[in-house]
Amino acid sequence: MALCGVVLQGQAAADWREDPFSTERQLPLPVSERLASLGLPCAGALPQPLTPLDAVRHALCEHPQTRQAWAAVEAQAAAVGLGQSAYWPGVSAAVGLSRVHVASEYPGQPELDSSFDGRSSGQSLGLDWVLYDFGLRAASLRRERALFVAACASQNETILAVFLATARAYFAAEQAQATLATEMQAEQAAQQSAEVAAARMAAGVGLEADRLQAQTAHALARLNRIQAQEKRESAWGVLASAIGLRPGTPILLPVADDAAMDAPDLDARIDALMERAQQLHPRIAAARAQLQAAQEAVAAERAGGRPRLAFSAFAERSDTPVDRVSSRQQIETSSLGLRLSAPLFEGFGRGYRIRQAEALRTGREAELLAARQDVAQAVWESYVAVRGSAEARRASRSLLDSAGQSHALAAGRYQAGVGTLLELLRAQSDLALARQQEVMARTRWRLARLELAASLGRIDFGMLR
Repeated sequence: MALCGVVLQGQAAADWREDPFSTERQLPLPVSERLASLGLPCAGALPQPLTPLDAVRHALCEHPQTRQAWAAVEAQAAAVGLGQSAYWPGVSAAVGLSRVHVASEYPGQPELDSSFDGRSSGQSLGLDWVLYDFGLRAASLRRERALFVAACASQNETILAVFLATARAYFAAEQAQATLATEMQAEQAAQQSAEVAAARMAAGVGLEADRLQAQTAHALARLNRIQAQEKRESAWGVLASAIGLRPGTPILLPVADDAAMDAPDLDARIDALMERAQQLHPRIAAARAQLQAAQEAVAAERAGGRPRLAFSAFAERSDTPVDRVSSRQQIETSSLGLRLSAPLFEGFGRGYRIRQAEALRTGREAELLAARQDVAQAVWESYVAVRGSAEARRASRSLLDSAGQSHALAAGRYQAGVGTLLELLRAQSDLALARQQEVMARTRWRLARLELAASLGRIDFGMLR
């Protein structure tokens, strides 16, 4: 994932009047452009069947959280521009036009009465330029830049969270579909056993108790299949919501690949993984940038209580013609100079603002420490999960092979009349359980690999192919 320090190469420059400080050129690549560079364009309808890569691609392109995160980055880039604008002078202009009527009356002496009619116009131009403020603008600008880095890191964290949440929803739906398939196989096997028991009963070589037990096992298998179908529909609805579709939208998932997968050797890499996560994880990067912004906020509050030296210029012209006497009054005023201002007393507010900023800085330090601990714990748990799920996957495949052979033997023995129905039903149950365990182990292994990559702050699309 791109970091904030990566400047867009070849990006069309915005109008200098809209972005004179070129803040847009500091923006990271939008999600759509990042995906397009990987050969995963956002445009196009969802394919059927839906692969995990397509599901994640669509979620990253359409999810509201990724859009909100990008908007926050753009807003903070504008805030950096505001911080830079504080170094420039402020110029203001005013134009006024008014009608003037003055009447004076003296009761008892009408010969002294008078009136005045005229139009008055005025123009003014002012300039104010802070030359030196003991580091207030510099600290404020550094704070905005640190918040920009934090916003970019938060966007990366949001992308990572959407990626992982979508992958989890997809694998859950895939597992629910595979579980339904195993329950359907179990129901079919139970139905066959019930038919064999009924045939043996009709031939006079079976027991009524065996027939009833087989029917009961068949009914239970049918109930499990119905429940599995309900869970699959629910999981499909969650997946549809995760990728921005209406729940209930028809989704077709491919059959999960049952090829054997080997886990990578991580025993000698855990320390390196921990260190990499501490350096690159977006949550830690965001917390680190937030701490830097809090430190600059303290510096800005301290600088705000110091003097400020500014250059000022002012020019004004007013013109007032008098209609009755055919005369006019023109006044021109101009000033140019330096102004030194200092806050002498602010109602004790400055000290409290500094204390507040220092307390917020302490809180950011604690957040950074918590982020480091949480990321380290996530890396360790994901590392353990990858190793454990890989072993569980191999064990589940061995269990499935053994249960399949046992069920085939028990079915043959019962049909030949040398085995018991209890032996067959137990083998059926063991086979159904082994299939469920294999499905869960396969899903958990695939998800554990993604979670390990995510705990390192990395998105690996190759694991979804």
